[in-house]
Amino acid sequence: MHISFLLHNAYGIGGTIRTTFTLARTLAEQHDVEVVSVFRHRDDPKLGAPAGVRMSHLVDLRKASPGYEGETAEHALPASVFPRGDTRHRQYSRLTDSRIAAHLAALESDVVIGTRPGLNVHISRQARRGPVRVGQEHLTLESHGYRLRREISHRYGLLDAVTTVTEADARDYRTRLRLPGVRIEAIPNSVPEPAGPPADCDARWIVAAGRLHRVKRYDVLIRAFAEVAAVRPDWRLRIYGAGDASGDEQQPLRGLVDELGLRDRVFLMGSVDPMEAEWPRNSIAAVTSERESFGMTIVEAMRCGVPVVATDCPHGPAEIIDDGTDGRLVPLGDTGAFAEALLGLVDDDALRHRMGRAARASAARFDPAPIAERHERLFSELAARGGRRRSQGVLRGAVHRSRGAVLDGAYALRHKAGAAIRRGRA
Repeated sequence: MHISFLLHNAYGIGGTIRTTFTLARTLAEQHDVEVVSVFRHRDDPKLGAPAGVRMSHLVDLRKASPGYEGETAEHALPASVFPRGDTRHRQYSRLTDSRIAAHLAALESDVVIGTRPGLNVHISRQARRGPVRVGQEHLTLESHGYRLRREISHRYGLLDAVTTVTEADARDYRTRLRLPGVRIEAIPNSVPEPAGPPADCDARWIVAAGRLHRVKRYDVLIRAFAEVAAVRPDWRLRIYGAGDASGDEQQPLRGLVDELGLRDRVFLMGSVDPMEAEWPRNSIAAVTSERESFGMTIVEAMRCGVPVVATDCPHGPAEIIDDGTDGRLVPLGDTGAFAEALLGLVDDDALRHRMGRAARASAARFDPAPIAERHERLFSELAARGGRRRSQGVLRGAVHRSRGAVLDGAYALRHKAGAAIRRGRA
């Protein structure tokens, strides 16, 4: 098969980029695979180009490049196809509208895969008839705003499949949206086997990793660890991660550490990428998030033989951790219960070692090979029923194009009304 991925920016750093590269590299062992990046802002991919995969881009943002297009008139105009509800909308333009459309119209592939909602909408509206159209969702339906959920409900009906990273999110897509004929499949992200030896679980360190954002609830972790440190002062906590524009918690967390007298027990380590070498230096991993789309850090820690104590938030952890066997699940926001779960592993060396071994064995199911096989099977099954889908597509396409036209008209009227109000105020 010829498989084509459409990615926002393959030259940056992020979980979607990493998981796309891992999947593309694994599929390329058996298939012809390409990754097409909408944007390119540096010469080489920060995460390294996946072996055996062709790379290309549609819009060049390298100022030193002869092909630089970041200041063209067309790029200054807002996008009309890429949905406004997608958080990346401001980075898209009439230039990206036309470049993506031209790419999809000329694409000779068996499967085309979008990797975020805005790109999935492009594929649903602009991909030529023939390739299997797959929209990947790396976040959750619930995390999308109303405007984007409405756009998804109108546009995703022209996809062949939507893949989510958890079964809980797949259920939301099946029950909350009307997407008749669209296959909705849960396929988790993959994590390669670590190159080095696993953790021996003897180090007196607890570890957490992820952006320093309130959703991660590191305040709960620090307060829970304070209870651990009160009875086991030989244990310490490392937190890896940096803040971002959506909410940097570094200073509040440092203040909390000082307030609780934990300056020599809790360490904010900054961002480290990749984390593979850091996990085995610790004996317990902690995840206190109030929501997750999947839980990559949980799988990464488990693959390194580190048992994880995690909050039982709505998506992710419960589909990864077998509570009491290879880790612990704790009620959301319960600091006391989290401290108790940590202490259970801190105080019982045999349990910690046993859970570490079980975690490593259990996490092997997230190896890239079996995950890639699930994608291959989905693509093959969709391609095999392509004739039936195409025969249904004329009517179904007309319905969704009509609904989409209504949606576009509503957006246009709202935009004109807003402009008129602004002119009146001026």
